[in-house]
Amino acid sequence: MALTAGNGQNPPSQSVVVATRALSPRIPIDGSGLEVKSIPIGGYPSDFLYHKVSDVEGMVPLVTIEQGQAITANLVAKSGTAPGSQSAYLPIPSGFVAYTLPTSEQQGVAGYIEPDDYIAVIATVDIQAKIASATVFTNLHVIRVGTPSAESAQAGQQIASSLTVVVTECQAEYLTWFLTYSSLKYTLESFHDYQPSSTAAADPNCANVTAATGVNLKDVQKIYPQLFPS
Repeated sequence: MALTAGNGQNPPSQSVVVATRALSPRIPIDGSGLEVKSIPIGGYPSDFLYHKVSDVEGMVPLVTIEQGQAITANLVAKSGTAPGSQSAYLPIPSGFVAYTLPTSEQQGVAGYIEPDDYIAVIATVDIQAKIASATVFTNLHVIRVGTPSAESAQAGQQIASSLTVVVTECQAEYLTWFLTYSSLKYTLESFHDYQPSSTAAADPNCANVTAATGVNLKDVQKIYPQLFPS
């Protein structure tokens, strides 16, 4: 750490990490937005400042950090260390939403599903004693497994109780119907078959949350006739 003594009137200068542009809250900090610069610093404990860009990369601002401002320990936090404003935004592409599905050992491939996996969803419907099963969704991108506190703790919890996936708002409505009126199981797709490009652009028929118009039994019967044998 470079330190230049003051002249008795001005605080000494230190080489510290500063922002090269305005950094917004909840967006992980990229190294391109940081630099090490010698600036006058006074009144801060030595462990309150950062002196290497690598120490700050990936952290999340708690508030807006202005261009040229020194990065201090009270302004940033590691993503997911605690609930609140320091949690990074979920990686949801524009036009999509996050949706949480319940899971268990038998329902969710014995806990082998992890973030960035892709899963398919099988629904079993019982209508007037006519039971049928069908795959109703494929290639759903899993972005979180369990809750933030469970993810950070990990110890003592072998099987998460939820999976958070990326879907359109219209798909979320169908998933809500299936969760209410059917039973669901998930299959884990082979990583050779993952299709990350499937969420590169929103569905033109459901481009945003306002495009969803609701789901009823007739809608489900129309799209999934195999679930309703005559």
